[in-house]
Amino acid sequence: MPAANSDKPKILIVMHQELSSPGRVGHLLIEGGFELDMRRPPLGDPLPETLTDHAGVVIFGGPMSANDTDEFVRRETEWLKVPLAENKPFLGICLGAQMLVNHLGGKVEGHEAGLVEIGWYPLQPTEAGKDLMHWPDMVYQFHREGFSLPRDATLLATAEAYPNQAFRYGENAWGIQFHAELTRMMMQRWVVRGAHRFTLPGAQPGRDHLGGRMIWDMHLKRWLVEFLDLIFHSPRLHPGERAG
Repeated sequence: MPAANSDKPKILIVMHQELSSPGRVGHLLIEGGFELDMRRPPLGDPLPETLTDHAGVVIFGGPMSANDTDEFVRRETEWLKVPLAENKPFLGICLGAQMLVNHLGGKVEGHEAGLVEIGWYPLQPTEAGKDLMHWPDMVYQFHREGFSLPRDATLLATAEAYPNQAFRYGENAWGIQFHAELTRMMMQRWVVRGAHRFTLPGAQPGRDHLGGRMIWDMHLKRWLVEFLDLIFHSPRLHPGERAG
């Protein structure tokens, strides 16, 4: 539901399942001084015609494909013209990034050899990425499709099976393929509900998901804190400044 009236700047949070959570991203945005306006288009929630009352947008992932013909997928993809035209900070995570790629005329498709990324995989920042910030060595993935790099976008991070892992388009639009938002409880739920996918080519067994978290998650969380501030400029860290 739309957030209640508040003096805090609002971030539009777009999710795709009834029980989906913004997880660590939500926690960090709230800690940073934002209010969350959570919408679920598959359940009939509308998207605003303008982002005048919002400081930015995050579109999360989901089990569907950005290429699906469902009404809400088409509606969300088309709606991305709003943050782009208004130059509002936008972050697309996995499905959200793929919707942005489709909106910009790129392609979303599976690996030519059928490989997936489900588990922990190495990440390599590009020179442009290194100029922005320090990136984690390993990230958590859960996807069967990747995306091409949109025209005029800047590639920020790459990987072996799916080379396009993070990009920036214009001043304020960002897309990442991997997941830094998962709390431990969320990862445990994904491992249980997604176990049938662990036999896909390139996927890792469930024990490696949780084991890898103990080794690499603190680095991924540290990156996420810096990345969210880079995009949205936390009002608590930057008094008197609002994202926009």
